Amino acid sequence: MTKTESKTASAAVKDILLSNPDGLHEVIRAVMQEVLEAEMDEALDASKSERTPERLGYRSGYYG
Repeated sequence: MTKTESKTASAAVKDILLSNPDGLHEVIRAVMQEVLEAEMDEALDASKSERTPERLGYRSGYYG
């Protein structure tokens, strides 16, 4: 993760927590989504909607 992404993520987390009483729930959901995305990228060796010659299928969609 680059510094720019970290600052953006930190700002988003702060905004959610300050503007929403259920902000922690939203933060946890967002973090879990990122974890699932990273696990899927690693497990399938492909990014979302990416096809490769070695695989017949492709990765698609969200898991949240």
